[in-house]
This record gives sequence, structure tokens and C-alpha cells, in this order.
Amino acid sequence: VFVLFKDKAGILMKQNKNGFTLMEMLIVIAIIAVLIAVAIPVFASQLEKAREATDLANVRSAYAQVSTEALLGDSETTVTVNLKQKQADWQSVDPVNIGGIVHSKSQGDTENWKGVAAPNGTCVVSYKEDYGIILTWSGKADPSTPKYPDTNVTNFFQLLYDTEFWKNGSIKTNTNFEFDSRCPDSQYVPSITAAIEKLDNSLLQQPNCTWAYLGNGKDGQEANRYLFWTSLDTDKVGPEKEIPVIIQTGDGKYYVSETKTGKRNGKDYVTISKSLTTQNQYKEILNKGEQYSSLEKAYDAYLKALGNYKYDSVHQSQS
Repeated sequence: VFVLFKDKAGILMKQNKNGFTLMEMLIVIAIIAVLIAVAIPVFASQLEKAREATDLANVRSAYAQVSTEALLGDSETTVTVNLKQKQADWQSVDPVNIGGIVHSKSQGDTENWKGVAAPNGTCVVSYKEDYGIILTWSGKADPSTPKYPDTNVTNFFQLLYDTEFWKNGSIKTNTNFEFDSRCPDSQYVPSITAAIEKLDNSLLQQPNCTWAYLGNGKDGQEANRYLFWTSLDTDKVGPEKEIPVIIQTGDGKYYVSETKTGKRNGKDYVTISKSLTTQNQYKEILNKGEQYSSLEKAYDAYLKALGNYKYDSVHQSQS
């Protein structure tokens, strides 16, 4: 749109009143979307650090109170601090120093530090004459965190290949098999479970865990077979819930990603993933996750993902 107007000398001038084009608007919207996508995780991280700073300040205050009471002769005083943090353990500082008690994430329990800080948890500050101040941490997320498994046993697909049903070749014509540990009437799962029971402290033996072998059974399709694993009981979690998973592919690669639980038509159990019928769907799950060089590193990454506040609701379903 051009508008005619006169300048100070009375000469007619032409002014361009064009607005944004559609392409320019789309570019602006795309830039805003990218900025939001970057800003939300940063904001969430800073918010969690603020919660942790509040927790540390409150625990240090309780430490001072219990210490003072002990000096005055009252060694029975305890103070319980309700934690505000939304992720398990400490994201903002390592090691943590509270009144001279220094503790790192990898250290485990000590005489003065018991347990792990967790969402919806507490820190009980107490005093014992032999040890001084004791900090006891707990939280509702703890039961959903499995104990550290033996990550040296990594060839989980050999368990599958050693079963009689796999050896007899009945699966080799199937382009998309599924053996989910929660399926109550599977003719295949009992054979896999029997093999798992012979292991020692394996990832697949963790209490309440859910696993599933999925993929293409034809010869030469090892890379298109997948083991999905989570420490969560999917029957308790319920369908249509996002959960973190470790994925091992048949060619020995490890990923930590996210799936959405599902229910099969006419079946009364909750699967580790909604129905996956094409390799593109499997690849999509892998691509939104991250690959790791070993099962140990994948497991550590899984535990960190499990502590994310976005999974608070699935933690609560386990308790």
C-alpha cells in the first residue's frame, strides 16, 4: 500500500505501508518457538537449583538448631525438614557441604549421612554422641529407583536366542514380534523368564521392572530387534503414561529414551510401549533418546532421567 503525502516543501511524496509477508511471519514464529524450546529447560534447571538452595538453607538451619541443643545437654532433639526439590539427589552442587559434613553423590552412606534426597522427601537432623550430627534423607521416589545391577552381563538377546521357541524357528517368519513381561497369557514370556531367573543381579531381575523384546524375527535382522526395559511396574503406572526406558538393540547398541505405555485390545495388562508396527516407529523412539557406549553408562543416564520431576506421577503410582 502506498500513501501519498506532502513534505515541508509541498512536494508530493510516496510512503510504503507494506506489512509483514506470510513468510516473514512464519520465520518470526519459528524463531520464537526455538527460543521457547531453549528457554524452558534452562528455566526448569534454574528453578530446581533454587529449590535445592532452599532445601540446603533449611537443613543447615536445622543443623545449627540440633547442634545448639546438643551443646546445651539435649542430645534427643531432632528436626525434620520437608524437601522442596523435584529431582532425586543434587543437581546444583556436588559434593554437598552441610556444617562441615561433606558428601558426594558416589560416596553412599556414611556415619553422618544416610540415604538420598528425593522428591517429596525429608531430611531428619539428629545427634548421636559417638558420631555427632546425622543427616537422614528419604523420599517417595526411592522405591522406584532400582539397586545398581550387574552391568557386566550385557548380551540380553542371547537369553532370547537360547529359548526353545526361538531355536525351532517359529519366530523367523514374524516381522514384528512382541514379548512383554506383563502379558499374563503369553506362551513365550515364561521361557524367557526362566532364563532370566538363572542370572545373578541382572538388570532384568530388578524388582518391579518391566521388559519387552520387540522387532523383526527374520534372519539377518538383528539390528531391527529391541529390548525395552524400565524399573517401573507398568501395570501400576497405567496406560498412556510417558516413562523413561533403556533400549538395547540386537546389534549391541544402548539408548536411553522415552516411551508411552499402552494397552492391547482385549488384554488386561499395560505394555511398556504403545503398539509399534513399523521400523520407522522404533527409529523415532531411538532418535528422541541418546546413545551410550555401555550398559553401565546407559543405566546411570536412566537413573538421572528417572529423577526428573516430569515423572513424579509415575513415581507416586509405585508407592
